[in-house]
Amino acid sequence: MTSFAKDATVVLVHGAWADGSSWSKVIAPLVRAGLKVVCAPLPLTSLGADIEAVAAVVEKASGPVILVGHAYAGAVISAVDTSQVRSLVFVAALAPDEGETVAAVFYRGEKHADAPELAPDARGLIWMPDVGFEKAFAQNATDQEKLISAAVQRPISVACIQEAVSKPAWKTKPSWFLVAEEDRMIHPSTQRFMAERMGAQVRAYQVDHTPSITAPEPVIEVILEAARSTLTV
Repeated sequence: MTSFAKDATVVLVHGAWADGSSWSKVIAPLVRAGLKVVCAPLPLTSLGADIEAVAAVVEKASGPVILVGHAYAGAVISAVDTSQVRSLVFVAALAPDEGETVAAVFYRGEKHADAPELAPDARGLIWMPDVGFEKAFAQNATDQEKLISAAVQRPISVACIQEAVSKPAWKTKPSWFLVAEEDRMIHPSTQRFMAERMGAQVRAYQVDHTPSITAPEPVIEVILEAARSTLTV
């Protein structure tokens, strides 16, 4: 077993339309490998509020940290730039550059034919329609997993995707990027563009938008690769 630094911690950050349960298949294998694991809960009310939520979790950790962000959370983890954070892992994620918004990169590439129509409701919240869970959010999931994902979904405020980001941490910290080649939410070409722009270690797999649910092994593999590189004694 790899000898990790004392209290080395992986902070898993869910994206839009999800919660910490989306990482349920990833947690135990990382713990067995010798790492502490925490799932950071995002309010999904604004990008600033989400950044603060993750920063609070990082501050609570007593050792060095790797931040892992799925989808929208890529923008969130990029903004938590402290010495405690040793590296970043992006899982089919969005990674705006300084001055860009999440919306700008999300809508950069062509839209998949099965991607859902998304629009805010009267409260400014964007919900994932059932057909989105069926065909795009995790199309490779079992019927039961799709039902659960739809039931626990947390809507994202339109404010989250319209706020320009500050200088992202991936400009100075080691980064890994899992490209989901079967992603119907964020086009794989958009993922590659962001990964190459940040100079990340790119690992591509034939997985859908939410591999933590449908193909956890590659997700675990990439996180452990980052951990062995940046969290060892």
